[in-house]
Amino acid sequence: MDRWDRVGRFAAYGAALALTPYLLIKVSWVVGSLLGLLPVGAGFGKAEWVVLNSATIGMAGIGIAMALALVRPWGTRVPGAPLVFCAWVGTGFLVPVLPYAALGSLLDAPDGGPEPGSGTDPSMPVWEAVLVQIGFVGTGLGLALALPMYLRRRWPEAFTGRLGDGGGGSPGLPPWTAAVGAAVGLVWLYWAVGGTAGVAHRDDRDLVWHALSGVFGLWALAASAAVWAAVRGRPARVPRWGPTVLGWLGSGSLFAWSGWKLPFTLYLAVALPADASLPENLALAAVLHLAAVATGAAMLRTLVRARPASRNA
Repeated sequence: MDRWDRVGRFAAYGAALALTPYLLIKVSWVVGSLLGLLPVGAGFGKAEWVVLNSATIGMAGIGIAMALALVRPWGTRVPGAPLVFCAWVGTGFLVPVLPYAALGSLLDAPDGGPEPGSGTDPSMPVWEAVLVQIGFVGTGLGLALALPMYLRRRWPEAFTGRLGDGGGGSPGLPPWTAAVGAAVGLVWLYWAVGGTAGVAHRDDRDLVWHALSGVFGLWALAASAAVWAAVRGRPARVPRWGPTVLGWLGSGSLFAWSGWKLPFTLYLAVALPADASLPENLALAAVLHLAAVATGAAMLRTLVRARPASRNA
């Protein structure tokens, strides 16, 4: 076991440990709301609140199991496809927002979940908010270190060589994923810098909304550029691991966050609750999230299809 494998081992256990308090907090919310001991979040009935937080309990449980799979011997016996998918979604959720999470206290978002429908509540105790924040940041950092080490052990060919090795990329693959991803990212960046087209409730915009729009917009552009480079095999002398990692994280961000926001956006459009809203036009937001989900999934498929060319390099 070399030095980097030891780092990955420590990081994987750290990621599982960091996410455990979040799992326990969400279990207490569900049980407390069912027993009438805790209030439900603003804009939700009891049923919606229980379903939402039960979903996050399942996600946290999968995240802990995935982190352990990256370091325990049984992890190498897990079929590659489900493990890669869960790891892709998990890193897409956590790693791209680490810069925002690190500055969350400056943006008045101590709960680490500023978006409506994130499953957090502004009235949570400070100690719960701190544990949630530590869980997100710790798990994101842990996966950012542990996952590459696992992938390097299991599929080393995907991270070796340079883009131009073996005669270039795969020009037959469709380029629409990069174009759509860039378009979605530019819309989010436009909102981040203060653009008002497509914004239905201008007074609902705050610094958190602008910051997250900018973060997600930048990752969408990074994913588009990385997948384009990986597929085309240019710039020729760039190490292959760079576009692979950026494409992995950016496509995961598109799929995971928009996949999480899309049901909530549709719920607001149908239920029209009086105490919950989004700044952006709901129809436009739904279209953007749907495009982001489809684009993120297509980008992952494109990166996976490009692997045989890498193997022959």
